[in-house]
Amino acid sequence: MTLPTVAVGALGGTIAMTPAHPGEPVAPGLEAADLVRAVPGLRAVARVRAESLRNLPSAAIAAEDLLVALAWARAQVDARAAGVVLTHGTDTLEESAYLLDLLWDRPEPLVLTGAMRPPRTAGPDGPANVFAAVVVAAAPAARDLGVLAVLDDEAHLARWVTKARTTGVGAFASPGAAPVGRVVEGALVPTLVPAGPRLPALPAPAAPGPVRVALLECALGDDGALVDLVVEAGWAGLVLAGAGAGHVSPATAEAVSRAAARVPVVVASRTGSGPTATRTYGYPGSETDLLRRGALLAGSLAPRKARLLLWALLAGGAEPAAVRAEVARRGSAAS
Repeated sequence: MTLPTVAVGALGGTIAMTPAHPGEPVAPGLEAADLVRAVPGLRAVARVRAESLRNLPSAAIAAEDLLVALAWARAQVDARAAGVVLTHGTDTLEESAYLLDLLWDRPEPLVLTGAMRPPRTAGPDGPANVFAAVVVAAAPAARDLGVLAVLDDEAHLARWVTKARTTGVGAFASPGAAPVGRVVEGALVPTLVPAGPRLPALPAPAAPGPVRVALLECALGDDGALVDLVVEAGWAGLVLAGAGAGHVSPATAEAVSRAAARVPVVVASRTGSGPTATRTYGYPGSETDLLRRGALLAGSLAPRKARLLLWALLAGGAEPAAVRAEVARRGSAAS
């Protein structure tokens, strides 16, 4: 039987980090070929071609790096790869996965994976995660699911996945949903069927350019001053992580009125799970009040992902009506 081809592109992260000297903190050092070579049994799953694209800690990954990875992944699929794996640091993996998911326009799986433990420690999880990621990337059942995050033998949709704890394996979860599959005995076993078909990809920006979208969390006693500062500083858009089902203080609500007259303002929930409300509360700073002031509600999109959606829309040149429509439909719990 001819094995499928899976392309593995390395971007860096803990999975590629080693200490310069024994006992010292780790930093990026290993290349894609090193990561693949460390995985027992991989040759029985797929023919793997590996390439190093970047070697950065995940906090240093920028949109420019992801656009490079996107173009590379597309080229691999066009060269008949059954799927693509990108190794990535776990700190921002959920954000990179979601941005790539917005732009990924192929049926073949694009899988992100990483590691919580560096290679030269007791029980490194990188090799197992690469193995599982390649299994998923090669699996026909993973087609048309968009971008997946695969760690600890679980496959999560980019739309829902988040890093739920700072250390230890099993750190990734899908609040409000669940893994769509698990890797068992070297095969992908689907566990959850998405509620509907995947939404079409957004146009990929030719280059990130100067588009900047701010993310602010609304805290107790917030006076809205930071909202005004962001707009006055020339940012192109703003996402607010509001309390509860998408609520802010009365003073911040006044600032939202001023901001929404100039730039798109999206309000998400800071709780970590569940959608913003639309018609439950009616006080100043509630969701109905913010809608009247011109804000958009993120639905079940987490604030970090709402920011990436707004950035992708603005960087892609979307008009205000398109921004409003895309935020509404991609924030739907079923999307």
